[in-house]
Amino acid sequence: MFRQVTETLYVAPQISVADIVEAKALGVTMVVNNRPEGEEPGQPTGAEIEAAATAAGLSYAAVPVTHAGFAPWQLDGMDAALEQAGDGKVLAFCRSGTRSTLLWALTRARAGDDADALAGQAAAAGYDLSPIRQIMDAVRGG
Repeated sequence: MFRQVTETLYVAPQISVADIVEAKALGVTMVVNNRPEGEEPGQPTGAEIEAAATAAGLSYAAVPVTHAGFAPWQLDGMDAALEQAGDGKVLAFCRSGTRSTLLWALTRARAGDDADALAGQAAAAGYDLSPIRQIMDAVRGG
């Protein structure tokens, strides 16, 4: 269920409270919820996931992303979560894992990482960055 994008980043479709145990076993120290509340009937609430993460000793951040696109505050939120995790592993999730991967890639491109390298990492995990390649270049200033 979890797909490893980098040494320190996993992405996943919607997780359950029970998945927190597996995440912790993988060395995850930070859970990032990129899913808006109530996006789909029956999805666990952010509060439920946050409570499970906290109970397991994991940090939690909510940076919801809708299908409307990405805003600077979302990149700032993801960047803050990645920074807070430090050398620890991060599990980011949304409905399918795609928005989490795209947000990570935009955040890293803005920090100056190479877009082709990011695309390769995402592709190896089964995600396509082509919908945001122009944005990646724009946020990187090139």
